Amino acid sequence: MNLVIGASGLVGGEVCAELAREGKPVRALVRSTTDPAKVARLQGHGASLATGDLKDVSSVAAACEGVRTVISTASSTLSRQAGDSIETVDGQGQLNLIRAAKAAGVENFIFVSFPPAPVDFALQRAKRAAEKELEASGMSYTVLQPTFFTEVWLSPAVGFDAANAKATIYGSGENRIHWISFVDVARFAAAAVGNPAARNAMIGLGGPEGLSPLEVVLIFEEAGGRTFSVTHVPEDVLRGQAAGAADSLQEAFAGLMVAYAQGYPVDMAPAREIFPQVALGLTSVRDFARRAFAAMA
Repeated sequence: MNLVIGASGLVGGEVCAELAREGKPVRALVRSTTDPAKVARLQGHGASLATGDLKDVSSVAAACEGVRTVISTASSTLSRQAGDSIETVDGQGQLNLIRAAKAAGVENFIFVSFPPAPVDFALQRAKRAAEKELEASGMSYTVLQPTFFTEVWLSPAVGFDAANAKATIYGSGENRIHWISFVDVARFAAAAVGNPAARNAMIGLGGPEGLSPLEVVLIFEEAGGRTFSVTHVPEDVLRGQAAGAADSLQEAFAGLMVAYAQGYPVDMAPAREIFPQVALGLTSVRDFARRAFAAMA
């Protein structure tokens, strides 16, 4: 049995769908407050359901019973559930899960994290602590470290508004990032299940090419046939926002924006070697831009 944590989220839901397509059994951890439409979608994939919450140790322990592989995609960064925070979910919650998995005899643990960022912030500390806990757990582990999701970082939520031809760029916009689709991250996670080449490995993940934010704007201008209005936020302003953040979530986004400003290249050679089939079919920024404008038509 494969237990997916964060199953109602972007990556987790897609992991459940991918495992189902491969004929692998799936148990999805959902909360009593999870959107019924998301629950129905998981059930449509053939997933069995376990009700629980990373903040509730006993529910996590129960969900891990009889499980061979845990895939954790959970994060509070896109959650609006009461009581969720970097500290309770990404921090203590992930540690609760790793310890419960070990106690239940889980053999393999796949953890979706992100690459080291150039500034210190609570979300990064939580990810690094979970990685260390996994390394010391005795379980076989795979840590996936994807860079910036195209669906999040090339969206109005962070100032990239293709529909209105406006883009907020963090830093100079000249440093390259290997943008990646969350769908491809899910495909990598599913491909890590039962893959001996992925055992006890920490693997950086990115898209098919490194592109600077300004190059991304040009791609969207070409796809949409419109010139974008571009606003830059200097890196020193972002660092100030991180230092003065009112909470750890604001701090996390400011810290990630600093990383964006400095660029996030990824050496994809290890991922291509371990997951050759997945790496061959990655979504490019051009693909994403074309689909985005097609959806607006």
